[in-house]
Amino acid sequence: MNMDQLVRDALHEQASEATATPPGFAGRVLAVRRRRRTRTLAGAAVAVTVAVAVGVAVPVLSGGKDEPRLASQMNRSDIIAHPDQTPPRDLIAAGDIAMAAYWTTSTVKETPDRGVYQRTYHLLDQETGTYVKTTKWSFIAVAPGMRTAAVLEKGLPAKRIGLLDLLTGEVERWITVDRAVAGVEFSPDGSKLVATTYSKNPDLRYRADYDSDGDGKKNDWETRFGQSDRTGFYVLDVDSGKGSWSEVTGHEEDLNARQDFAFSDDAKLVYSGLTTEPHMQYYDFEGKEVATPVNEKYLHWYVDARLSPDGKLAAGEFAGGAKTTASAINDPYTGRRLHKIPGQQLLAWADNKRLVAWDIASGTNEFHQRLVLVTIGSKKTVPLSGFLKGNDGAAGRWEPIFAER
Repeated sequence: MNMDQLVRDALHEQASEATATPPGFAGRVLAVRRRRRTRTLAGAAVAVTVAVAVGVAVPVLSGGKDEPRLASQMNRSDIIAHPDQTPPRDLIAAGDIAMAAYWTTSTVKETPDRGVYQRTYHLLDQETGTYVKTTKWSFIAVAPGMRTAAVLEKGLPAKRIGLLDLLTGEVERWITVDRAVAGVEFSPDGSKLVATTYSKNPDLRYRADYDSDGDGKKNDWETRFGQSDRTGFYVLDVDSGKGSWSEVTGHEEDLNARQDFAFSDDAKLVYSGLTTEPHMQYYDFEGKEVATPVNEKYLHWYVDARLSPDGKLAAGEFAGGAKTTASAINDPYTGRRLHKIPGQQLLAWADNKRLVAWDIASGTNEFHQRLVLVTIGSKKTVPLSGFLKGNDGAAGRWEPIFAER
């Protein structure tokens, strides 16, 4: 066991046009991650500190004088929480991950009968450690290390993908594509992007002539179910911007209007969710349907946390009753439930024993949620954010984006 892990265990015990690629671009995207694996601590006598609210920073042990000092790296405290903030204003982190951004939504009317489901992002400013609103982008994905984000401009689907430097706030370069994309996602190591292509904006909404959400009001905005304008996907190399497009057809009646692709755990395949059984379909990089990897057979596309970092555990679905909230942790190869832990929705693994989850307050409804850190084998939770405001699914809701720090 390395010194990083020893310290972690001690903490657990307490809580335009495409331009030429700049040299070493992918290396810089992944530099922070490599430093995490290779750096050593100066001595064994390390002060064990849990940061709650403002927190106490653990010094950064840098591998070189010229490396950028990111806010997500300068404070290496095991837990950085702000239970008084919703939405958060300051950096939230736990274990190996941090909240890289969050987004809110609204439907913007274009015609009397049609609107667009629009995301407004708040990105972590890597200079100040605060979340800063931006209205420039319609879709954002954040790479491991939290130095780079892939961004799409307004007016989906888009014909180019920007690589945004989260330290400077500037797009470093653009990747142009022949077929328009509306969703992007990094591979687990940050070296590749999968970009989902659509012939129309998947975020269009239409007026319903009935009460679609049960609030007693007609003319709600809704998607058109059973209709998909998805056409396929690109797999792109982040360093060179090069890649290929694959057409994907079929299952249209089993897709949501937006059904983006994402990478398998080993990044050798991509997958898509389905609204009916088997609920997941995997593809090779040529767009051919392939069998589900044996260690992902019991995952669900709508459970964000998926596999633990060591691959030995799988985040499962909600497993609570009428009076409690809990989720399952399963054996990824058999689907057998191994643990039942607090949390209504499992979002991301902080390490091999802990996860970040949405959880609800006792005696309240399912929409009164906050971010918490949960630990396998414990019923206790550590609040990371304040509770969502409002008593329904829309008021005050924000959606977090997590990345390895």
